[in-house]
Amino acid sequence: MAIELNQIWDFPIKEFHPFPKAKLGVGAHDMLGVEAKELGMTRVLLMTTGLRGSGIIEELVGKIEYQGVDVVLFDEVQSNPKDTNAMDAAARYQSEKCDGIISVGGGSSHDAAKGARMVIAHDGRNINEFEGFAKATNKENPKHIAVSTTAGTGSETSWAYVITDTSDMDNPHKWVAFDDTCLVDLAMDDPLLYYSCPQEFTAYCGFDVLAHASEPWVSRLDFAPSLGNAKYSIELIAKHLPTAVYDPHNLEARTGMMHAQYIAAQAFNSGGLGQIHSMSHAISAYFDLHHGLNNAIALPRVWEYNLPARYERFAEMAPLLGVETRNMTTVQAADAAVDAAIRLSKDLGIPDNFGSVHPDTYQKNRMNTGKYEGRGDSIDTSDEMVRTISEHMMQDWCTPANPRECTVESQLPMIRHAMTGSY
Repeated sequence: MAIELNQIWDFPIKEFHPFPKAKLGVGAHDMLGVEAKELGMTRVLLMTTGLRGSGIIEELVGKIEYQGVDVVLFDEVQSNPKDTNAMDAAARYQSEKCDGIISVGGGSSHDAAKGARMVIAHDGRNINEFEGFAKATNKENPKHIAVSTTAGTGSETSWAYVITDTSDMDNPHKWVAFDDTCLVDLAMDDPLLYYSCPQEFTAYCGFDVLAHASEPWVSRLDFAPSLGNAKYSIELIAKHLPTAVYDPHNLEARTGMMHAQYIAAQAFNSGGLGQIHSMSHAISAYFDLHHGLNNAIALPRVWEYNLPARYERFAEMAPLLGVETRNMTTVQAADAAVDAAIRLSKDLGIPDNFGSVHPDTYQKNRMNTGKYEGRGDSIDTSDEMVRTISEHMMQDWCTPANPRECTVESQLPMIRHAMTGSY
């Protein structure tokens, strides 16, 4: 689908998108059943990737049922939610005569739920028809509560959701939809639910937050109402992410990352994203890697690519990341911001590049499984794949807000370094 770039930035009036009601803080999840009942839910479809072994689903089901609300469990959502996940969930919702949805987990659960709601509201239309901006024609969606168990997604407060179109596995396509009708009715963020998130996924999700904050900070949209949240989120990440990774029961760090991810999503909600997410979506489409991991590998490369277009903003970012810049020029400070991101990446054990990601180093490996069976257990880093990724990125709805102009050719060195290069 061709993207008309002037729809994004050539208008003097920029649009601010609303946020849903939210409950944030220790113990928020204890109110889930009460809130579901107050929203009029009597039989809910609880959508999740499973969270097996954590005890979270069992606990939340108990809190919901204690209020007299029936629960139908749909734990078939996959990471990088697929079109089939949204369609299957919508069918289950209707066959079980549900009247509300509760999603529990990270962005995959929330995005799949948003997609299912779109399908339900539009009489079973294929979810892949909703790619892009404001494709919904029915504004009445099923009620939705989103309960986050990771500090990364932001989906619980944004007007965006991401789905992978698997209808043609020779050309898989991970797409983004932006639609005010997909907003959840209630977001719940409780740092206690983050305690069981493994270290590496805490790190990956944290880099997702850094991408969410930094991209609107340097965005071509340059949307003033987003900048304060973006800036403060970066500061919170630098302060709290390492502790959250290596001291996972540290309440201050988990709470700090909860706030960082929440306000970062509010920043990109109207301020836009960019090539970090475009690259992540393309890699996910072809290899089904974790979105946060993709963002972590892509981030320093995209920052370097964008430096010439926004070096003043990158320079302002450096002190937020803990860099002493008093004796630096603006350009030196901008370079130092990139160096700080690389150092954080190394400190948190992020793989050097996509080529180094394989089953032995990647706990959440899904390569060569499901619809991706036959693609092998490693990332194809060939020149042909580098070009394929670049072409996918140019069709991504995050690309128009990127601060530096992009073409298939201009992106190739950046992608090639992300595939095989090291810092």
